[in-house]
Amino acid sequence: MAESAKLSALVVARNEAAQLGACLDALRFADEIVVLLDRSTDDSAAVARGAGAKVVEGAWDLEGPRRNAGYEACAGSWILEVDADERVTPALATEIAATLAAPKADYYLVPMANHIGSRLVRYGWGAYNGVAAKPVLFRKGAKRVLGGRVHPKIELHGKSRTLENPMLHFVDRDFSDMFARLNRYTDLAALDARDAGRTPNVAQAFRRFWSRGWKSYVARRGYREGAYGMALALFSALYPLLIELKLATLGEKA
Repeated sequence: MAESAKLSALVVARNEAAQLGACLDALRFADEIVVLLDRSTDDSAAVARGAGAKVVEGAWDLEGPRRNAGYEACAGSWILEVDADERVTPALATEIAATLAAPKADYYLVPMANHIGSRLVRYGWGAYNGVAAKPVLFRKGAKRVLGGRVHPKIELHGKSRTLENPMLHFVDRDFSDMFARLNRYTDLAALDARDAGRTPNVAQAFRRFWSRGWKSYVARRGYREGAYGMALALFSALYPLLIELKLATLGEKA
């Protein structure tokens, strides 16, 4: 890759030793690999160093400062941001190299091939339980993540394009893992809502339960995925309702 388009591959992780090695193996085409570890207590650091990665360790309560610290640690003029449960395919790596040889945008959306276990699940995903594409290839400085514990807002600057080849995303191992993630995400989102001074609105969330479930199962064609589509629709429907219920009871927990 040309010196003017040096690529840093960034992985932000916490206690991901079990799958970090496979993720890093797929990133060897990059000029630099940076692994930012947030309060990891497993062997993630050893795995990362064994793969030749630059390791940055620390503690961040919010997603924005955590991600932004990772961007700052990258030496490349371009950054490819990959989570430990994602895999860059050889076809995508080739496309990225060709793109950065003569970039025509400041950031690129990469399609996501979302899996549950080993099964590719194409339909039924939504903003909170899996996205179709993410802006994970960008010039350094073109992307910044704002505050929040989960699903923070993103600032993007410049022109955008979309790559053709998808990144593999192993979202959940199974149904149990899916709903454990739902519980974890809604815990964090309720804390974000509390910190923002928002009052709970359970009635509105209950009304959205039906519309969100319908959108996932029918409009996004989750019905084509059988039991997986039903589970995704339930996840989507429950997400805002659980946040409001947890927000309403945070004071009792305290």
